[in-house]
Amino acid sequence: MPTYNERENLPVAVERLTALPVADLHVLVVDDNSPDGTGEVADKLAADLPNVVSVLHRTEKDGLGRAYIAGITKALDEGADVVIQMDADLSHPAEVIPAMLDKLESTDAGVVLGSRYVPGGSTAAEWKWYRKALSAWANFYVNTILRLGVKDATAGFKAWKADTLRAIDVASIKSNGYSFQVEMNYRTVKQGISIAEVPIRFEERTKGASKMSLKVQLESAAMPWKLLFGRAV
Repeated sequence: MPTYNERENLPVAVERLTALPVADLHVLVVDDNSPDGTGEVADKLAADLPNVVSVLHRTEKDGLGRAYIAGITKALDEGADVVIQMDADLSHPAEVIPAMLDKLESTDAGVVLGSRYVPGGSTAAEWKWYRKALSAWANFYVNTILRLGVKDATAGFKAWKADTLRAIDVASIKSNGYSFQVEMNYRTVKQGISIAEVPIRFEERTKGASKMSLKVQLESAAMPWKLLFGRAV
């Protein structure tokens, strides 16, 4: 769970995760030196729940993709069988994780996406029409170019088998921001590993600010073409 200025949301997210009926669940917070003190909040949670929560402190804000790679690499090094990536802003519903794990165990999928665009899934009711249109267009755009065969190609809520992450050599991924999600999916498909989806309702954050910037959007728009022509793999 990467964090940057999520001091209000993080305790709620951890509480929801630790309440799940999931055996041997561990929470790794990857904090990018948040100026609002999120790192200190994470340390307090780790002190209160030493066998459940741990913290990886990074010295600078280096992008969502870099934070995920750092966290995933540490989780694999520590022997995780399944790695779940999710945001700390409460937009990803923790209660869906058991269904994601069940799908991962009962099918041949190497990764399960929490999907807004399969039957039963939805985006936040608070979203304006143009934001919904932009999200839908981004998925259409990515799938038209890369033919990933998934409904929510830009999803950031995922449950991975450890073997899948090793097969796609996650540590070598170059993309950052939200295009990181697309490159992860592309590498998975190129390895012949199947991707499954379960429906989620994506919620709008109620506290803190979005990290989406014009630079992130431009990188995300360029990434499918770089992948298609072999410049980012």
